[in-house]
Amino acid sequence: MPETKGAPSKRDSRSQSSRPRRSGDSNREAPLYGALDLGTNNCRLLIARPARDGFRVVDSFSRIVRLGEGLSRTGRLDDHAMERAYEALSLCAERIARRGLKAENLSAVATQACRAASNGPEFIERVRKGTGLNLRIIDPIEEARLSVAGCLNLIDPESEAVLVIDVGGGSTELSWMRRTDEGLETLAWMSAPLGVVTLAERHPEPQGSPHNWYEAMVADVGDAIAKGAPNDLLYHSLYQQGRAHMVGTSGAITSLAGIHLGLRRYQRDLVDGLWMTRTDCEAAANRLISLGPVGRAAENCIGPDRADLVLAGAAILEAVQRAWPCERVRVADRGLREGLLLTMMSEPNRATRKRRRRRRRSRGAANATGPASAT
Repeated sequence: MPETKGAPSKRDSRSQSSRPRRSGDSNREAPLYGALDLGTNNCRLLIARPARDGFRVVDSFSRIVRLGEGLSRTGRLDDHAMERAYEALSLCAERIARRGLKAENLSAVATQACRAASNGPEFIERVRKGTGLNLRIIDPIEEARLSVAGCLNLIDPESEAVLVIDVGGGSTELSWMRRTDEGLETLAWMSAPLGVVTLAERHPEPQGSPHNWYEAMVADVGDAIAKGAPNDLLYHSLYQQGRAHMVGTSGAITSLAGIHLGLRRYQRDLVDGLWMTRTDCEAAANRLISLGPVGRAAENCIGPDRADLVLAGAAILEAVQRAWPCERVRVADRGLREGLLLTMMSEPNRATRKRRRRRRRSRGAANATGPASAT
């Protein structure tokens, strides 16, 4: 979906980690929480209040900044890219201040671009001094964990296994999970150093032979993910037997879903949670190939900012589907930011429960020792 500079996107304005909330569902006295994600391609902010079994978004912002542009060639963040990101982060800081969000209720993270760039920490320090935002560079395993946490309630409770695919701008996180008596557990995870920006830079779109170009991207990703996939025949058989599914979270995958649905404009309520078959995904990718760069840019679910990236995202999904064949993919318009929010919102509750348990234990101990000392 195209994202408007300086304004919240239609996708973000309704982004939540669980079912849509009516106004009565949200506690207006509950504190505000914020999650800021500076990625290789996007800068995104969500501000929300806790609600029953989830949260309600009260403000959001999203801008394509392409912070990782040229990083794969130079190993450094480009000056123009840093300026774009800094401007977007300044706008985020203004929204945070306007909402009166407390610093302890904001989690601001940076991912692959700042991880990989030699001047990443230097840029983070510049942002701290200039905007007051304390961005934390997270490692791939935390990024994968947060992405899974953000879309847990899209996992089919009847499935015995699930593969969560988080396609970023600079990397792709894969989490292989299986169901046990105690719930879902992560069997394996990996971070492949290929995202939509890095893959598109490695494979510039040619004038002719688009299918060969697309297949080259799929093969490149296939080689990358083969190195980290779990070597477990019993687990692999769950996918072959149709007892597993995938969850795909990224702008590229939600754009693919919009093309599949033939949407004239992006509609989150139709895309988030959508089930697509492997055939659906392949058909949408083929349509994108046939449209060409100009046709893709004209699609409202893509736009000019994503026209050169959306097929890289489709190629990443295709490579994963070939390696782990299963019929169903669930599209998630949620992920890392939602995971950050849910994690923060659960911490005060956990602390409160611990204090209550300690008080109960103290009262129990007092009741037990009182009568004994009296006899």
